Amino acid sequence: MIYINRFFFNIPNQLRKFYLNSNFYDKKISKTDAKDLIYKPSPYLLSSLIKYQKKKFKIDDFSLDEIWKNENLSNKDYKSLNNFYWFFSLDLKSSKKTAQSVISNWINNNNKFNNKSWDFDLTAKRIIAWLSSHNLTYEDSNQIYKDNFNKIIKKQTNHLINEINKSDYIDDKLIGCASIILVGLCYKNEKVYLSFGTTLLRKISKFILDNSGFPKSRNIQQLIFYLKYFVLIREWFKESQINLPEHIEETIYYLGQGYAYVWQNTNINFLFNGNNNSNNIDFDHYLKRLGYKFKNENQEFGGYTILKNKKICLIMDTGSSPNLKYSVDYQAGALSFEIVSNGNKLITNCGYHKKNIKLNELSKSSATQSTLIIDDNSSCKFTKINKSLFLKTGLKIIQKNKIFEKNYWKISCSHDGYIKKYNSIHEREIEFYPEQMAFIGKDKIIKKKRNHKYKFDIRFHVEPNTKLMKTQDNKTILIQLKDEGWKFTCDNYDINIDNGLYFGIKNLHSANQNIFISGISNNQIENIRWEIKKIK
Repeated sequence: MIYINRFFFNIPNQLRKFYLNSNFYDKKISKTDAKDLIYKPSPYLLSSLIKYQKKKFKIDDFSLDEIWKNENLSNKDYKSLNNFYWFFSLDLKSSKKTAQSVISNWINNNNKFNNKSWDFDLTAKRIIAWLSSHNLTYEDSNQIYKDNFNKIIKKQTNHLINEINKSDYIDDKLIGCASIILVGLCYKNEKVYLSFGTTLLRKISKFILDNSGFPKSRNIQQLIFYLKYFVLIREWFKESQINLPEHIEETIYYLGQGYAYVWQNTNINFLFNGNNNSNNIDFDHYLKRLGYKFKNENQEFGGYTILKNKKICLIMDTGSSPNLKYSVDYQAGALSFEIVSNGNKLITNCGYHKKNIKLNELSKSSATQSTLIIDDNSSCKFTKINKSLFLKTGLKIIQKNKIFEKNYWKISCSHDGYIKKYNSIHEREIEFYPEQMAFIGKDKIIKKKRNHKYKFDIRFHVEPNTKLMKTQDNKTILIQLKDEGWKFTCDNYDINIDNGLYFGIKNLHSANQNIFISGISNNQIENIRWEIKKIK
């Protein structure tokens, strides 16, 4: 029966593949005009997305005659080759004739749709790369080449328009939308492309952002990705002297507020919900050169609470889980927190791993966040859909409060992630006394009904280079940062040091440690008090 179901499930996909590879579809997307490229975007505008190499290469130094027929490339190398972003690492003194012959070879081998080289995001990136590197791909060429170039650009764009609503990934849709808009700007009379792209972009904005303008996924990495593309599109409009739709300006304003909140106000990467330790300094410079200034002095935004002064920064996840369809990168870290002291992480979450499914599952668990876990169960459950993990059951924030004064900070919050299985609420309160340089934390397990005993754990993760040491009396754990020391104590429970995995560097993992409180919940209200204090 299983095999029969699979058979019928695969029929639509097989029919679609057959259609895309048919002569009928090829003729459909080949209906283009002979208009030439008019607007030529500055290659510099892509520098927020592409890492330009200091050492430039001459295309003439490589043998590229058979490169498109190489079947031994890894998937990563194949995509890197076929998206043509490597053109931006070429010396501008490279032969235009050679560069254009590479394009011609690609067209000869890939003029008709195929599943691999016409992959959606690959096609979108390739269009952007070809048009943005026009100094090599288009300038000083003959009309026959230009005609072929223009036709294949528009043919690929027609394919994107046909496929963009079928794409499951919103990030790919945004890239596809950007490429369609660029084609509409470059071939100025192509109003169909421009109208389609801007209309879809408006829909994407409404789909991805909540009422405050923060991504519904609550993914900081995604927020920065969105901002980069919306700024890029705005600059294309500005440079091509085409009137900018108001909704693009509005979206940039809201995304900019989010960016100012989670990055520019702190210059620290917080490891929540899909984020990793990426360097955004270059993007800051890029925005500054283009005249963008964002400001957000709120202490709560996007489901995060940030309290800080010149030396200390405390951030806590105080937001409910996102809707299931936005949850592919969400991590079960409600009430988890990070502390930064003089630019160094004192307490961290473990980060996010995307490539390996087992490590991805581990990085999404509550155990890899600096929060409380009941009976080795995460506060949210996940389910596998199309090789990715989405939320099956989420959680809601019940209450939250903050106080921010010169000599006293407090964040308090609770969530219902354990209410269904354990009839319990997790409440966390963190106080900070700046003069004493002391954090006092109170974790409560509040049982709505009397039930059986269960185990709980609280983990406080540190970065791989941070040293932990337990004192001889077993009551204190010393935390050694770069230039300062802190001590961790707990009033009424044993504390230990445990080993774990850190995913803060994108798609990599390394060993780290965590401070570990473990106990059995016997009471109607379980109180766990802990303290982190600087050693003077």
